[in-house]
Amino acid sequence: MDHVYPSNPEFVAKANVSGMDAYRALYERAEQQPEEFWAERAAENLHWFKKWDHVFEWNPPFAKWFVGGKTNVSYNCLDRHVNGGRKDKTAILWEGEPGDTRKISYGELLRLVCRFANVLKSRGLKAGDRAIIYMPMIPELPVAMLACARLGITHSVVFGGFSAEALKARIQDLGAQVVITADGGWRRAKEVRLKDAVDEALAAGDCPTAKEVIVYRRTASQIAIKEGRDYWWHELEEGMSEECPAAELDAEHPLYVLYTSGTTGKPKGIMHATGGYLLQATMTMKWVFDIQESDMYWCSADIGWVTGHSYIVYGPLSVGTTTVMYEGAPDTPAFDRWWSIVAKYKVNIFYTSPTAIRALIRQGEQWPEKHDLSSLRLLGSVGEPINPAAWEWYHRVIGKGRCPIVDTWWQTETGAIMIAPMPGAVPQKPGSGTLPMPGVLPQIVDLDGKPVEDGKEGYLILRRPWPSMLRTIWGDPERYKEQYWSRVPGVYFTGDAARRDSDGYFWILGRVDDVMNVSGHRLSTMEVESALVKHPAVAEAAVVSKPHEITGQAVCCFVTLKKGDHDPRKLGVELRQWVAHEIGAFARPEEIRFTDALPKTRSGKIMRRLLREIVTSHTVAGDVTTLEDMSVVTRLAAQQDED
Repeated sequence: MDHVYPSNPEFVAKANVSGMDAYRALYERAEQQPEEFWAERAAENLHWFKKWDHVFEWNPPFAKWFVGGKTNVSYNCLDRHVNGGRKDKTAILWEGEPGDTRKISYGELLRLVCRFANVLKSRGLKAGDRAIIYMPMIPELPVAMLACARLGITHSVVFGGFSAEALKARIQDLGAQVVITADGGWRRAKEVRLKDAVDEALAAGDCPTAKEVIVYRRTASQIAIKEGRDYWWHELEEGMSEECPAAELDAEHPLYVLYTSGTTGKPKGIMHATGGYLLQATMTMKWVFDIQESDMYWCSADIGWVTGHSYIVYGPLSVGTTTVMYEGAPDTPAFDRWWSIVAKYKVNIFYTSPTAIRALIRQGEQWPEKHDLSSLRLLGSVGEPINPAAWEWYHRVIGKGRCPIVDTWWQTETGAIMIAPMPGAVPQKPGSGTLPMPGVLPQIVDLDGKPVEDGKEGYLILRRPWPSMLRTIWGDPERYKEQYWSRVPGVYFTGDAARRDSDGYFWILGRVDDVMNVSGHRLSTMEVESALVKHPAVAEAAVVSKPHEITGQAVCCFVTLKKGDHDPRKLGVELRQWVAHEIGAFARPEEIRFTDALPKTRSGKIMRRLLREIVTSHTVAGDVTTLEDMSVVTRLAAQQDED
């Protein structure tokens, strides 16, 4: 916590927000005059067909922003750039896993979007209808999103790794009229057969609203086409006009619904509105990523997650940058695939997850060292708190000590980044999200809602509504109230534990469920994991608690190791002592288990809930639809039984 990394002077001099005084001025204005602040940002940074009647309406816990204003996300991402001199600028640089590439200008992207919007129109779809988009990471995925946004069709992107059962649940909950998919996509040199999953989801007639399926040909594999329901994208597009006016939509029109898994029960449909969402995605691109006109920007996430919505599609295209898209995995054909793409396209800004960083650390520094990464000027981290040791590696090996790192905290529900350093203004501390964005008022409280002292752990809440906040849970406003606004009445409960240091920097410790009580000591799993990955042999660690008759809870660690010859018995003893030395004797792990892999969601988050279930009950319950590889859990449970 004592290490502070100011950005280099050359970066600061050219930054969009340069110096702490500039950050403080923005923050104070947003805190003291929020409506005026956001009105100015909206007028300067977005196109409006009609200006709003008033900026903000609050009927707790339901918010409306830019009430009465008319705008369109697709117009903001495409038409205004084409009309404003960026027609020939590259909008999307795409690399397929087999190595095929496409370079799509803003002018071409507008034509593709208009043509597909006319396809949707020709099928009778209109504003207020809903579409499920279940596609691989190909340019037609953002084309489909932007075509829906152009017409006011609310979309829900379902990650291409989800099962037919998970897909069916989302079609049903959304009441979607159309499913937009592809025959398949490529992942680790294998075809992921998407259309087969759509057929299975729709087979029993359990999704009566979904009348049509539009299929893009990506892999050219054999698939079933059901007469009267399934249509080829390329056939429907034949003869379609490349002009389609953007609908003038209310600022509160539902742009998209994105489903997140609960620990039990059906997934929650997080609903985001048009105007406020796009504004905050746009501003955070400028504030956090310091976007300049010539930048090559790459977020390595999948568009099936909120990070891909806000920071591959809508945010980057709204600010008129070039966004890089990659279809495949970071280890295919080898562990340097990402670094080869950075070098090939001279990427300036790279945004990825701590999980990916730790996985690449495990493979060794020889992979990034094969490539010229000198184009990089800014690095980002998203998805979960980044361990200081992983932060330091990222800074040293990938950024060569010169690139600021923006460690970003936000959620599907927040729509945009909430806490992160503005890299030209805020010095970074490894493991800290640092300071909140303008208009974001976080606080750390106890369960009675009372602020805790600096340095003490508590619950992270947000005291004031913000433009990109979720508006509700689709079809379930009571669940929205209960889940987010009832734990600490009147404020937004993030579900994350955190603490604030004496400099006002926020340290996110993970989900509230990831806090242990060991012999009366409150201990976050993040702290123990960070201590473990500082050890030179450890690549990645996941820590959970298990019941203990003496200490109340005991620390149980699952550890993956870097390449090398390790004696597990000796290393287990050494790591217990290591944690005790790093944190204190009370934190000494009861158990350390070595494993080749940890259970992760398809977006790369470690599913600690499943590990808790394994150490306490040897079984796995609840929602596992987001799990990437069930065999990892099966092996860990079997290992537990053998012990």
